[in-house]
Amino acid sequence: MRRIGKILCAGALVWGGLAVPLLVQGDNPPLGDSVGAIEGDSISIEGPMSVDVVHGQVRTVLRSGSDVRVKSGQARIKLVEGGEILICGPAHFSVLKSGGALTLALEGGTIHAHLENDLALTVYTPQIQARPISIGNGPEDVLVGLDSAGAMCIRANKGAVRIEQQLTGQSVLVPQNGDVSLSNGQLESLRTAAGSCACEEQAAAIPAQTASEVSVLASPEEIKKASEERKANPPPANVAPPVEKPEPVYQVFMPPLQYDANAKVQPDFDPSLIVLVRRVHVRPTLIFQGKVEGDPVVAQATPPPPPPTRQKPGAAQKPVDDSTWNRVKTYWRKLWSPSS
Repeated sequence: MRRIGKILCAGALVWGGLAVPLLVQGDNPPLGDSVGAIEGDSISIEGPMSVDVVHGQVRTVLRSGSDVRVKSGQARIKLVEGGEILICGPAHFSVLKSGGALTLALEGGTIHAHLENDLALTVYTPQIQARPISIGNGPEDVLVGLDSAGAMCIRANKGAVRIEQQLTGQSVLVPQNGDVSLSNGQLESLRTAAGSCACEEQAAAIPAQTASEVSVLASPEEIKKASEERKANPPPANVAPPVEKPEPVYQVFMPPLQYDANAKVQPDFDPSLIVLVRRVHVRPTLIFQGKVEGDPVVAQATPPPPPPTRQKPGAAQKPVDDSTWNRVKTYWRKLWSPSS
């Protein structure tokens, strides 16, 4: 963190066209600008902050002007005045504190704020600001989410939430147990959307209890019994060992990682440069096992042959005898016939 000397400078943070008062502190900022301790698995912080050691544990304390980015998972801010703010990533926001007022400039992500004191919380987005309102001095529990497309969701679990359009000044009050959503910062698009805001604490996985066992050497009786069982039940000799099927091999090639000791945030690599290679064994021949069934063939019916024609008995012709003797008899019969 850059040191700017023991000087108190006044300025303004421009957020979505709205100037939010900002105080930049010097080397020894007052305790009143401490927001709370933050913890998370994948977070980066820029701007004013401090590191404390409590009961042997190191914790990071956010101060007014801190810029927080939750890359993935969840992060938690335990407020100095009591209560907490749960952030569900990916999220990006800045915290500003002045007296008993806490301003959270939300650029993206979802927050779940639980307040149990008089701390006045205001959530700023580029076009909308949301202020939780206590009912009967009770606790306040509110969810506010903003995605990259400009869609916004608000849920009031305890207390109410006042939504105000920064440009027009138009405001709407979301009652307790109300769950609404709007798009592009337009209050005219406000509609009821139950379940659109979700940022609940993930319960830590409890490891299963497993029984411990101490390995010992086998006794002579156990070795003798195992040998007798192998002799009584020998493995079959003609059984071929199972053929192992070749499994595909996957390889991931990533670009080289870079580390800059002078940089506060290390540059991320481009995911589009990651190459996934799949290696398989190709069979030399095609082996087919099964039964091939084609389309059924329809046999063509051939007409039966026509029956032979029958001749009358009288019309039957006598067989012709062409012998010489028959021809002589026929000649003499015609010669001596009465008609001649």
